[in-house]
Amino acid sequence: MTITRLLVANRGEIARRVFTTCRRLGIETVAVHSDADASLPFVAEADAAVRLPGNAPGETYLRADLILDAARRTGADAVHPGYGFLSENAEFARAVEEAGLTWIGPAPESIEAMGSKVGAKELMAEAGVPVLSAPEQPTEADLPLLVKASAGGGGRGMRVVRRLEDLASTIEAARDEAASAFGDGTVFVEPYVEQGRHVEVQIVGDGRGAVWVAGDRDCSVQRRHQKVIEEAPAPGIPDDVRAALHDAARKAGEAIDYRGAGTVEFLYDGDAQRFFFLEMNTRLQVEHPVTEAVTGVDLVEMQIAVAEGAPGLVARLAARTSTTGTADTRAPERHSIEVRLYAEDPAADYQPQSGRLTRFEIPGVDGAFDRAYDLRLDSGFASGDEVGTHYDAMLAKLISTADTREAACRRLAATLRRAEIHGLRTNRDLLVEVLTHPAFIAGDLGTDFLQTRDLIALGAADAAVADGAATTCALLAAAAAVTEHATGLRTGLADAPVAWRNVVSAPQVTTFTLAGSEDELPVRWWGATAGTAAYVHAPIAEDDPADGAHVTAIRDGGDHLRVEVDLGGVRTPHRVFLGLVDAGARVETVDVQAPGLPGGHLALRLVPRFVDPADQVAEGSLLAPMPGTVVGVRAALGDTVTTGQPLLVLEAMKMQHTISAPADGT
Repeated sequence: MTITRLLVANRGEIARRVFTTCRRLGIETVAVHSDADASLPFVAEADAAVRLPGNAPGETYLRADLILDAARRTGADAVHPGYGFLSENAEFARAVEEAGLTWIGPAPESIEAMGSKVGAKELMAEAGVPVLSAPEQPTEADLPLLVKASAGGGGRGMRVVRRLEDLASTIEAARDEAASAFGDGTVFVEPYVEQGRHVEVQIVGDGRGAVWVAGDRDCSVQRRHQKVIEEAPAPGIPDDVRAALHDAARKAGEAIDYRGAGTVEFLYDGDAQRFFFLEMNTRLQVEHPVTEAVTGVDLVEMQIAVAEGAPGLVARLAARTSTTGTADTRAPERHSIEVRLYAEDPAADYQPQSGRLTRFEIPGVDGAFDRAYDLRLDSGFASGDEVGTHYDAMLAKLISTADTREAACRRLAATLRRAEIHGLRTNRDLLVEVLTHPAFIAGDLGTDFLQTRDLIALGAADAAVADGAATTCALLAAAAAVTEHATGLRTGLADAPVAWRNVVSAPQVTTFTLAGSEDELPVRWWGATAGTAAYVHAPIAEDDPADGAHVTAIRDGGDHLRVEVDLGGVRTPHRVFLGLVDAGARVETVDVQAPGLPGGHLALRLVPRFVDPADQVAEGSLLAPMPGTVVGVRAALGDTVTTGQPLLVLEAMKMQHTISAPADGT
């Protein structure tokens, strides 16, 4: 069969990724979208798009009937599920096939076999794959334990239990989260290995017994059991252990006559050089680009070819492997690393962020959504897009491929430092810190990496601003840009010097706060002289590291101001972006890009000289961390509550957030 028009039953960067391969193959594309996603890039890139009325996943992307109707109305003859949502839903796969459409994925029976993680473990044990045994009646000796969603993935519905008395409540919370994310609240319990590595093996099967092993990946750097950094190949694994991993993955695929692209995930104990089966994802993975980069194979193209019944394709690939059926276990000649950029605040327990992405520009990338690029960007958003509360908080994936692991790390970290990501707090600084951390560079990995390392980006929200000349100069550049903007708006005295005073009695003061913080940062400066746009820093203390800094602000007609700061004869360029409101008359936010800053970026809010009373919040008020839906009320009117007691539970971005009492009270 030949596919002519393909519908992607997903959103964001994965839809754009599939569309890219389809365009190269000459296949027309169809997008489906919720109301919240109507203006995102993936919708505009499709040859046809169908609205799914509503916003929540349960009324849009999880509605199989609406997606099948969209395929019928647009004349699509195939459906690609992407990842997440209905990608591992056997009933949906069966419905697609019963509708006479080609399903780009494994047989529904294979999805069912791996969909129940409990049943999957039993099947893998029979196939000779090492598994972790779950205790039926846990005791203190079994701690810590891990509660996992049977139908889940991506860390949702997964929670660690360290006290036996917390097990029941943790299971309940995991059930609620799993039901919301996957439509199935079934969970199970297994031992939690504290310092293991998450290593997975990519396979492609033809559904007729042939399985090709396309290499392995390490996905150990995680938060909330969701991957943050992935790389291929997995570093530091001996050849014999790698061969055993590949052989186990091949057995897993053969046990269910697997068809299409899939991933077998293992927990690897590097000290003992042993591994255990975790689960099999019967779909394309978020991190598939790193495998594409080192193998040169387009995995989406492979999925489509298998679905079209390409004769002998997988068998020919498998024939290139050793007689045991495993892939060449020598490490590929190149190394690829992927980071996931999230709209979240690592300093606030990775709380997701929503709002407008005022600027999203990553300079230096070679291209997007294709295995051929050494620096690849797969993104679901662009500058000006709104990041809502209904879906996952991932903005993009940035992938660096080089001849060595060290070179890939270096280029990826440098690119992230130059990235201009404004409007929302992200995990960019944390990613840079991990990529440059000595332990990461040495390959000392583990799923507890972020919990056991001393990382500044996981500290207080204002930890990014340390005492130093770079930060002070960036603040001075921000003050200069704000002043230049105000000067440009005045209608009279156009030739008067900036911030002119007849009698100079004290420095001018412009005050900022860090985005997400209430701590004020005053910037003191002396004004310009007639005919210039120069500013001089007024030292706050005798040992001020930026004492004597001179600033020149240049309006170059672009979307930013170029501000040069001269300190001790060294001139540093700053790019300053102003977030304007009130028809561009008032500055609200200021984003400064400059070398030497943590992450290369400083996000500020301008403190107005006069505060709007409507912005004041009464003492003791409860504030939601983000817009969301109330899914649980834990207190009633008149109750006496104590500090930290849960009062409300909100659901947003596929996660649950507890609102607790800030103090004892009624």
